[in-house]
Amino acid sequence: MSERLIQIDGIELCAESFGQPADPAVLLVMGAQSSMVWWEEDFCRRLAEAGRFVIRYDNRDTGRSTVYEPGQPGYTFVDMADDAIRVLDAYGIGQAHFVGISMGGMLTQMAALRHPGRVRSVTLISSSNFAPDLPPMEQKVVDYFSNAGEIDWTDKEAVLAFNVGKWDVLAGSKNPFDDNIRRLAELEWDRARNPASMNNHGLVTGGFEYLSRTAEIAAPALVIHGTEDPIIPYEHGVRLAEAIPGAELLTLEGVGHELHPNDWDAILGAIVRRTSGNRPA
Repeated sequence: MSERLIQIDGIELCAESFGQPADPAVLLVMGAQSSMVWWEEDFCRRLAEAGRFVIRYDNRDTGRSTVYEPGQPGYTFVDMADDAIRVLDAYGIGQAHFVGISMGGMLTQMAALRHPGRVRSVTLISSSNFAPDLPPMEQKVVDYFSNAGEIDWTDKEAVLAFNVGKWDVLAGSKNPFDDNIRRLAELEWDRARNPASMNNHGLVTGGFEYLSRTAEIAAPALVIHGTEDPIIPYEHGVRLAEAIPGAELLTLEGVGHELHPNDWDAILGAIVRRTSGNRPA
């Protein structure tokens, strides 16, 4: 395990690797308003122990990567998708298997379309291409995040309470609440350059034209989705798997918008299978 600060194209991206560089590379792309710590260390280590070189990184406006003034994101989703390629460049990696969750799955789709030669396979967890006829997020999610503007983002306890509560809202009925959430929220706070800047992800635009081209993704694809996801309903995952030629769908019954440790065996097993083979030409 080694963390590094990548300085490239006028920005800084904080990344961390697990495993042996000679093994097939797996790039983990996190979702909105969340730093790389939510790809838990034990999750990354288990994937590395399966013979993968695992890289996780902080998206812009999270963790130790470049942050912008709250309310003023100076970048687009296309820039964020290209950041994934910048991370690979910094590690000297030509091709990698991409695993993206939520917004990270959207960025993964964009990267696969913009840089097909760099993407060996895609795994899309709790994600979507956001076709206009798909169901919206549940009202409880809208109600919860509508309170974000009332939070004092300089108050550690207030921010921790909001973030812990967020994961409670997003969880499904299958698993008990993960007691590790509080520790991860504290770690995220401790690493953040500016916790308030994470909210910029809700204002980012650009690149949506790529999401109408999902069927053009040529990389082998795996879609993983919980049946009780309240923010990106299960039908999004079903349609995503139908849209990408040859995609496999792994359904997680009773699971919400989460990476609960109780589901790691199924998720990691599927990722290992998906990232076996598909060697560069």
